[in-house]
Amino acid sequence: MRRLLVAIVVAAGLGTGGCSDVPVIATPATPTAPASVPPPAQVAAAKTQLARVRVAQPEPGGYQRTRDFGPAWSVDFDHNGCGTRDDVLHRDLHDVRLRGRCTVIAGTLDDPYTGRTVIFRKARADEVQIDHVFPLAAAWSLGARDWSLQQRERFANDPLNLLATSGAANQGKGDDTPSEWLPRPAYRCAYAVRWVQVADRYRLAVSPADRSTLATLLRGCPAG
Repeated sequence: MRRLLVAIVVAAGLGTGGCSDVPVIATPATPTAPASVPPPAQVAAAKTQLARVRVAQPEPGGYQRTRDFGPAWSVDFDHNGCGTRDDVLHRDLHDVRLRGRCTVIAGTLDDPYTGRTVIFRKARADEVQIDHVFPLAAAWSLGARDWSLQQRERFANDPLNLLATSGAANQGKGDDTPSEWLPRPAYRCAYAVRWVQVADRYRLAVSPADRSTLATLLRGCPAG
């Protein structure tokens, strides 16, 4: 019931401030880590979603992280009192140790992008970073520049678009899109499904090259 009420409140709040046609759905931030192999139903849904996603050439330029998407991890997306980074670490790591109720100080990451095991310690926090699957720069160039700041902040903190990964993988990916960068082969199906889910939820366009890459990846997903 509490989650239902939160979703209703969020939906009501997004009806103001302009661009109210961009749907944003509150989802719990910390139930389980995203699956490496999505179920067939999700793959089928992603194929349907990709078919209706708008295709457009990016319009780059003019993007600034804090000005356009708010301070990093500033939004308590699920209203649980914890910041976005700790929520995602708590979701994606195992053997998690906390300081207080929210702060993740230790854990182990099975890095989805590389397949490597990364030991997280708060003293060396940069070794595990939070990646925007659909990068903020790409979102800005494919439709987010027309949103309100509130909507962009929610996009930047939406767990659907966030994954814990190694610092090296995150830096290597940067702002690249699927036609420019891909994770290890075993994670590419899940990566494509997630990208399409985000694009569909926020009504973002995809470039022609990315649409072609995503379609190829979805066709290569394992059969059920």
